[in-house]
This record gives sequence, C-alpha cells and structure tokens, in this order.
Amino acid sequence: MNFMVEVFKTNVEEPRQAEKLIDILSRNFPAHRINFDLDDCDKILRIESYNNHASGIIETLRENGFLCEELE
Repeated sequence: MNFMVEVFKTNVEEPRQAEKLIDILSRNFPAHRINFDLDDCDKILRIESYNNHASGIIETLRENGFLCEELE
C-alpha cells in the first residue's frame, strides 16, 4: 500500500469550524491524519492515509455546509 496525501481547497475560515470538522472526519475516517492550514489562501485541508477517500471527504464537508474541492 502506498501512503498518500490528499489536499483540498475549502472555505473554512475559523479554527473552531476546523476543529469541529476534524472531529467529524476523524470519526468517519479513523485511520487518517487530518489537518487544516487556515493561513493558506485556499484554506487547505490535508488528509494523510493509505486509502483515497476524496469523494467521502468532500461529501462530509458539503453535508456540514462547507465547500471542498480536491487540488491536483
């Protein structure tokens, strides 16, 4: 298995929002390392794992009212 890093552009603005989303994502994707870089202009969400769950991660953020798109 290959270790992967997936990077997403979001519209998460507040650290409190990021913490809530990390909690939700961690429950849905427990074997993943998850963090936000809110200082970046794209409000980056970074996911480290051995599996690609991009569509589930995007859907989870959308279900919680946030925009999310995978960066190439």
